Amino acid sequence: MQGLMRTFAIIVLGCLFVTPRPLFAQEPELSLSEAIQIALMNNRPAKIAQLDITKADWEVASTKTKRFPAISTYLFGSKNLTSPSFTFKANTFQTPQGEPVPATDTKIALSSGFTGYTVAEVAQPLTQLYKIGLAIHEQKLEVDLSREKYQAKRQSVVADVKQAYYAVLQTESALDSASAAVKQYQETDRVVLDYIAQRSVLKSSSLDVKAKLAQAQYQVVQLNDTLQTQKEKLNNLLGRDLDTPFHTEQVPAIQYEEADLKVARQTALTQRPEVKEAEIDTHRAEYDRRLAKAQYIPDIGAAFHYMTPFNTAILPQNIASAGFEMRWEPFEWGRRRDDVKQKETVVEQSKYQLAETRSQVVLDVDNSFRKLAESRSLLAVAEAARAAANEKLREVNDKFRRSAVLLRDVLEQQAAVASADNEYEESLLAFWSAKASFEKALGEE
Repeated sequence: MQGLMRTFAIIVLGCLFVTPRPLFAQEPELSLSEAIQIALMNNRPAKIAQLDITKADWEVASTKTKRFPAISTYLFGSKNLTSPSFTFKANTFQTPQGEPVPATDTKIALSSGFTGYTVAEVAQPLTQLYKIGLAIHEQKLEVDLSREKYQAKRQSVVADVKQAYYAVLQTESALDSASAAVKQYQETDRVVLDYIAQRSVLKSSSLDVKAKLAQAQYQVVQLNDTLQTQKEKLNNLLGRDLDTPFHTEQVPAIQYEEADLKVARQTALTQRPEVKEAEIDTHRAEYDRRLAKAQYIPDIGAAFHYMTPFNTAILPQNIASAGFEMRWEPFEWGRRRDDVKQKETVVEQSKYQLAETRSQVVLDVDNSFRKLAESRSLLAVAEAARAAANEKLREVNDKFRRSAVLLRDVLEQQAAVASADNEYEESLLAFWSAKASFEKALGEE
């Protein structure tokens, strides 16, 4: 009887120590660094944010053209509904010889059909150049803001890819363990059936094994569904086909190197796009205030006008003039003053918002730093528990070889080792997830 039990134990233990990651051997391996690079090149929301920079650049170029002369033309053609005419009184003019003309009152029609006139204008802004310069500076700040938003999107994409990658990695590892458990229970069921035939164990033992086998198979199905959903989500973040096959790379050894909290705060305040966006908003508000004050300046510019009527009998055909033009609204009932006051309030608001953003960034860094320290401590606990469980398994195996313990004790301890390994793996992945959050809080990719 002891010989049969010893053989049974060897078979079961052999099934537990399977080659890692056998299910995904035929799928291409995707490392975390490769996933991040693919996402930064192909992620669609990041591409949209990047195109906002190009759009803002073109807006700056468009605003710069307002510095140059504005050339415009105007054409008006019509058929007169009335009959306009000029009447020249008799003796209004005289010939070089002194004879009066016309001899009688003479009426001459302005036109006798379709008529109209063409106007061409060239206007060069002068005092408006100051306002245009302010508008260009403000548009350049819009470009900077688009860049910071794109940088924030990149950091968000990197953080999302890391979290999704770790989720896939954890599920793949759990699926490996569940598949190994299925094989274990299948082999155990086969051996138990042999023992039943030899009347060494009761039939209820086989039913217990079959129940555990069914539970393990259900877990494999459930994990497979979860894994496919997680892979589709990661593929979507990478901007590629949702059905692209891959399997993850094992998580590398951890590194216990993080910055001092004070250094981390300063790094985040320097690198976080949110802070830079708030600073840009403050500068934009200041330019808005200056533009509002510039409305007190009259619009003065140099201008050249050319007009020619067509199909008219009296009017001159070519009229050209050059000079200065001014547009000014002397009475606006305090509108300019109210606008300046409103812009000054916006400036004050933006300064408060900048201070609030800085405070929120520091809070985020502090919280992420502490979460990282907690996950590191939990990882140390899990690592110690795993080492203890493995050592105890070694001792139980030694005792079993000397028939000092039962097979049940070996299997229970093996289950404890599997549980300790799973807790260590989850703690390790939790550590890397916390580290990814901390890196995002610092404004790093």
